[in-house]
Order: sequence, then structure tokens, then C-alpha cells
Amino acid sequence: MEVQLGGKGEVYSFTTVTDPPAGYEEQAPYILALVKLDEGPMVTAQLTDLDGPVAIGMRVEMVTRKLRTEGQSGMIVYGYKFRPLLP
Repeated sequence: MEVQLGGKGEVYSFTTVTDPPAGYEEQAPYILALVKLDEGPMVTAQLTDLDGPVAIGMRVEMVTRKLRTEGQSGMIVYGYKFRPLLP
């Protein structure tokens, strides 16, 4: 069954990552959240574009952002993150 997700939801839980896995060191510390999408599923993603504190229930939306740079060639890997919902 195929389901289209709208990319909006709310922060269900979150933590601050201070000891990141290899390849993500330059981003630490960063906020990693469990986001409950409006359609029901939950996904884990980094939060970005934060101007203030994170709160459970905060409305967020999915955006495409740089995840990391790989190898000697400096290939940039992109993926999804979530930012506070814009008004």
C-alpha cells in the first residue's frame, strides 16, 4: 500500500547529541527528534533552523538539508531534517 506523507508533524521526543557517529562530528551538538507525522508514522530526524528551545508538541515541517560530506572528493550527501513550522 502506498501512502503519501505531507512532511508536517510534531516533536514527540528529542535529545541533544554531543557524541555523534563518524561523519557527523562537525554538526555536534545537534538536536535529534522523534517526529510524529500528521498521517501517523514516526520518523527520527535532526532538527534544524532553531531560534529557540525545542518543546514536545512543537510543530515542524520536513526540509532537505546537507547531512554530511563524504570521501576525499567531498561528495555532499543530502537528506531530510525538520525545522519549526513557518507561519
